Amino acid sequence: MKIKFILVLIVASILSCKTTTEEKKEKNYEKEDAATGATKIVNITHYPQEKHLTNIKQLTFGGDNAEAYWSFDGKKLVFQATNPAWDLSCDQIFTMNISDDLSDGSKPQLISTGLGRTTCSYFLPGDSTIVYSSTHLGSKDCPEVPKKEDHGGKYVWPVYETFDIFVADVNGKMVKQLTNESGYDAEPTVSPKGDKIVFTSTRSGDLELYTMNIDGSDVKQVTNELGYDGGAFFSPDGTKLIFRSSRPKTEKEIKEYKDLLAQGLVMPTNMELYVCNVDGSNMKKITNLGSANWAPFFHPNGEKVLFSTNHHKEKHDGFNLFMINVDGSGLEQITFDAVFDAFPMFSPNGKQLVFSSNRNNGGTHETNLFLADWVE
Repeated sequence: MKIKFILVLIVASILSCKTTTEEKKEKNYEKEDAATGATKIVNITHYPQEKHLTNIKQLTFGGDNAEAYWSFDGKKLVFQATNPAWDLSCDQIFTMNISDDLSDGSKPQLISTGLGRTTCSYFLPGDSTIVYSSTHLGSKDCPEVPKKEDHGGKYVWPVYETFDIFVADVNGKMVKQLTNESGYDAEPTVSPKGDKIVFTSTRSGDLELYTMNIDGSDVKQVTNELGYDGGAFFSPDGTKLIFRSSRPKTEKEIKEYKDLLAQGLVMPTNMELYVCNVDGSNMKKITNLGSANWAPFFHPNGEKVLFSTNHHKEKHDGFNLFMINVDGSGLEQITFDAVFDAFPMFSPNGKQLVFSSNRNNGGTHETNLFLADWVE
């Protein structure tokens, strides 16, 4: 998934309230600008209801920062960012040490070319190389973002056919191109075992999941049902996948999906979570919440999943992290920002969680990275 998904789904946001000293605080936390997604009142990094999180630390300070994923040794993050202060007009890939202090405006190490648009980066085994997706071979310019007014006021997200998957070293030197099929190849993530990459591709004519070896060989199709299958991650033992999917069923839904895909677009507003074996067998739908359920990541025990959802919002206009068992039971809310929390990832040792949020953004539209210790 990419940071533009935030912009597609977040454009409106609101909240709720209470009373007493503690309740007044919560009331202030949750007064937001519904039209813009900007925090209107109070800068806060940790809400009192967030019992599974402690020692929350803000890692980035400005722009849009998202999809931060850990190195195998648990010392670094790779993420995508758009930040005018860094002279960027669309997403590029960066790395940082978790101990780095970027509050002074420091620019972290650029990994991508600085051209085109990038998304979905991940460390490869050994932490000396990084896999990511980019459109830079199609054009050095940022690709055009579709306007909702051109699509009946509906939010649509582009799946640029110029996206391919590349490997670069930690200094930003391009090492290898892993995909060269016609159409969209993006959203790569790496198995904790270090042997496989899962990614989304339109090479079959639909948006399906595929796996390949980390050198790009032995490509195998995982899913084959109509709909946008994407944002996949491996289980801690590398045997299963968790992903989000839109699965159109009615004749109207199918026609709309196919018509949009023919234009290189999807409408990511109705998605549920699925778990399957790495080869696609034993497919199970684990949510049936409605609205947008996405950005899933396995809990370290492999029996639960964290994900972002707006199903609980009256107008489906704000996102929080929830946790659910892989059998679909035990739904629990984890974060409580009134606007946006998403892209959770546990550290390799399972003790910390990194995520993206619109909290503590000073009344702006900025999305930043946050690090927290995890409490069971």
